[in-house]
Amino acid sequence: MNNTKGLLIFIVVCAILIVISVVGFVVVYTRKNKSQANISEAEKEAKKILDDSAKEAETRKKEAILEAKEEVHRLRTDLEKESRERRNEVQRLERRNIQREESLDKKGDVLERKEENLNKKQQEIETVETSVQDLYTKQRGELERLSGLTSDEAKQVLLEEIKKEIKHDAAIMIKEIETKAKEEADKRAREIITYAIQRCAADHVAETTVHVVSLPNDEMKGRIIGREGRNIRTLETLTGVDLIIDDTPEAVILSAFDPIRREVARIALEKLIVDGRIHPARIEEMVEKAKKEVDSDIREEGEQATFETGVHGLHSEIIRLLGRLKYRTSYGQNVLKHSIEVSYLAGLMASELGIDPTLAKRCGLLHDIGKAVDHEVEGPHALIGSEIAKKHHESPIVVNAIAAHHGDVELQSLEAILVQAADAISAARPGARRETLEAYIKRLEKLEEIANSYEGVEKSYAIQAGREVRIMIKPDVIDDAGAVEMARNLVKRIENELEYPGQIKVNVIRETRAIDYAK
Repeated sequence: MNNTKGLLIFIVVCAILIVISVVGFVVVYTRKNKSQANISEAEKEAKKILDDSAKEAETRKKEAILEAKEEVHRLRTDLEKESRERRNEVQRLERRNIQREESLDKKGDVLERKEENLNKKQQEIETVETSVQDLYTKQRGELERLSGLTSDEAKQVLLEEIKKEIKHDAAIMIKEIETKAKEEADKRAREIITYAIQRCAADHVAETTVHVVSLPNDEMKGRIIGREGRNIRTLETLTGVDLIIDDTPEAVILSAFDPIRREVARIALEKLIVDGRIHPARIEEMVEKAKKEVDSDIREEGEQATFETGVHGLHSEIIRLLGRLKYRTSYGQNVLKHSIEVSYLAGLMASELGIDPTLAKRCGLLHDIGKAVDHEVEGPHALIGSEIAKKHHESPIVVNAIAAHHGDVELQSLEAILVQAADAISAARPGARRETLEAYIKRLEKLEEIANSYEGVEKSYAIQAGREVRIMIKPDVIDDAGAVEMARNLVKRIENELEYPGQIKVNVIRETRAIDYAK
């Protein structure tokens, strides 16, 4: 039984192995056939691709050959066309050169004929000149014989007569030209100055030599005076200001020529009054504080002036000196306000004339900078100011404008002229300055004295508050040309010898009167 089962198992195993072998053989055989079929198809496809590529390459080769032949043909055609055009151009130029040569030959013949004619005329002219020279010599000898003068003597007499006529005509011409130029210049100048003045309206504060400080009550006067006057003496010693305490109710008067010292005293006194503690040590402390406040105010005023006028880049020392001008007056006119006004006027006139207004403003603002230290340094304030500007590296135009605004040196730029004019306008306008009656009368007398010093002057009058001098001359002594010359000389002398605000009109009048009587 066991042997039978074992045999059956063996038979089954063998059968399974046989089946597996058959299946494997079938599978291998099938795959082999399929691979061979794929290889055959691939070979066929490759062969087809190669055939197509060869055909396409042949086609492209033929197309390239055709395109190359067409390009060669086109280039050959263009070359032949360009060659024909160049040949035509060369032929045209040759024809033109031939025509030009023919024209030049014709012109050469014409010029030869003209040259022959000119030679003949030249010979005729030389002949005529010889005859004219002979005739001139004969006539000159005859004229010398008849006049009894040599040619040089006659020439001298003639020149003298011509000089007299030319001098008279020149004087008349000068008068006409000056009149016309003055009319045009005056008209234009009035327009510019009026326009500038209309746009500039600066307020002026007339500073005095005293200042009144209000007190809360009259008892404060005793505290200010102190025991045996020690407080008032301390305040006067430290500030250099006189304190006037009189019967004026609730007021103390500060008197000092120096406005800065007076301002320091005012601030210190007001602080003491508010504080209430008045004794020498406290006074000294308040005076120091007041000095610092004034110094700070000076700096702020200088910076404010530069800001208002648009002048930048100034040295800090110049800004400080500008601030000091707030406490400086000239004939009652505040110098800082005056400087700002001059800066405005100069800038406006410069704009109208097409000049740099910024530079003109700078010159105008600094023109009186010397007045900040003229009580400390000897010399005219214009020259002092120019030295200050030069020291702090201002431009030569600014330095000259400062030095020349009162005529101490020669004007070297248009800006300097504008500053001089703006300074005169600011100082001469109504209400700007105060002048003492004595100085005013002396100025008018000096003006008439200068006018009367000239020969031929009959009468002279200083009118319009000294802004015009009217001179009557003797017509039989001075002619019209002499009147023009006298006016010019008188103007120069007034400019050199007098100091005056604004300008002075010199009016020379020459009248001829014919008087007769009917009997």
